[in-house]
Amino acid sequence: MRNPLLLVVAAAALVLVLAHTSAQAEIWQPAPGHVQVPIWPGKVPNALPHPKPESVGPGEGHTWWARANDVSQPTMTVYAPAGRNTGAAMVVFPGGGYQVLAMDLEGTEICDWLTSRGITCVLLKYRVPSSGPTWVNGSRYYPKVQTALQDAQRTLGLVRLHAAEWGIDPHKVGVIGFSAGGHLVAAASTHFAKRTYPAMDAADAQSCRPDFAIAVYPGHLWAHEDEDRAERDPTHLELRPDITVSADTPPTFLLQAEDDEVDGVTQSLAYYVALKQAGVPTEMHLYAQGGHAFGLRPSTLPIAQWPRLVETWLGTIGVLDTVAAH
Repeated sequence: MRNPLLLVVAAAALVLVLAHTSAQAEIWQPAPGHVQVPIWPGKVPNALPHPKPESVGPGEGHTWWARANDVSQPTMTVYAPAGRNTGAAMVVFPGGGYQVLAMDLEGTEICDWLTSRGITCVLLKYRVPSSGPTWVNGSRYYPKVQTALQDAQRTLGLVRLHAAEWGIDPHKVGVIGFSAGGHLVAAASTHFAKRTYPAMDAADAQSCRPDFAIAVYPGHLWAHEDEDRAERDPTHLELRPDITVSADTPPTFLLQAEDDEVDGVTQSLAYYVALKQAGVPTEMHLYAQGGHAFGLRPSTLPIAQWPRLVETWLGTIGVLDTVAAH
């Protein structure tokens, strides 16, 4: 006869295993009251043949944070402005090295700030991994098709398609991104004359050019970042060939810390030089300290005041009025 106690223990263990497996298999979800929706109406262009299932979190043995992994079905989540609607909108690109997505630090927390200033936010959960320039097994990897850029272009078109419905001025639609998301800001700002995928519906007839762009500690922009640190010349500030700035590139705000050991200031400097040479209105702020991936987290360092600088800048380029900017 089986021991009833052992059966209970075994059943309890099975429940724990199933619960753990279910938690590991969960995808990132926005907070209650918000709904993420697919950005593609059918088959995703250039889809991976056998993608891993999406999951959330850094895995067992690590402090949990809202990290989205193996995203093969990109989504957007719309966050309406709190209080007065300024008519402005921003598509938010979280960072994560084109490997994962920092959905809280560089996503929902950014949306909370911007919506408090009357700006509609559209948080893009774009495809990862290897959807843009990244590192694979210790070497730089450049995908033949930057699928994150496809997701960004598609989302900008969707925002403009739904502008009237969402209370958005279609001429005040910008982008903000962090780290790899900062590279995606530059990619979207320089690849808008033509979609990098076949048009699917009315959203793809809309412009995918951002009206303004904000890149915070951007990466993957400097042409010489892959060279040996001891030999590369930091005064050579050419951009990577996939980023080609023109006079039509939107007004841009750049922010970086000089002690950023992940993406050094040469990333912002290279982009700044190209923007100025093309006559693009640009504002850049470099700080001595701040490191990388600081987001909006509290700090006593001067760089922590950067959101106020962005708000003031948005006022100077006519996206926000003086009241909203302060």
